[in-house]
Amino acid sequence: MYKAIIFDLDGTLTDTLRDLYDSVNYALRKMGFPERTMDEVRNFVGNGIHRLIERAVPQDTSKEALEMCFANFREHYVVHCQDHTCLYLGIDTLLKELHERGIKLAIVSNKLQAGVDELYATYFQDTVNIAIGEQEGLRRKPSPDMIEFVLKKLGINKEEALYVGDSEVDIATANNAGLPCISVLWGFRHREELTKAGATSFISHPHELLELL
Repeated sequence: MYKAIIFDLDGTLTDTLRDLYDSVNYALRKMGFPERTMDEVRNFVGNGIHRLIERAVPQDTSKEALEMCFANFREHYVVHCQDHTCLYLGIDTLLKELHERGIKLAIVSNKLQAGVDELYATYFQDTVNIAIGEQEGLRRKPSPDMIEFVLKKLGINKEEALYVGDSEVDIATANNAGLPCISVLWGFRHREELTKAGATSFISHPHELLELL
């Protein structure tokens, strides 16, 4: 039995795609840049908000314009980050069951810490022990920094922990931290993309994680 389970956030626990899409296109419109499709934004997500904007702007965008676009995105997303965001079906039940079993739960995300804090307060404060987002002093995933940080806070060895995510970034993060990884199939990537990235264990519904445990 694992003593701790570490979850990715966007695309794993919460469906945040529509709000990210709206804020990306708000920022692009404000700069006079071409807008992006939902599928493009889906594929851009995973390496943090700054990288999301880098991928969304035209290739010849100056550093100054990129930073302005990022500021526009952040301005919009802070206000609208929960307009359409919700938990995936079955996540609430899963977290409550894991919590009742005495398993320590953590979230590690490349989302800005302010965004993680807001979602934590809305959905996770009763079940999840710690939630970490992008912040100074911790390298973003796929670096193992965030995982090592939360394991130390929880007092759990990596041999006692499992990682759950939805993207190739999560697979690499788990590998770099020395944790087994479960890839979810309801998130931002298709099974073929995950398999190509090295995924070997999949679940199609949150209750399947309970069955695996």
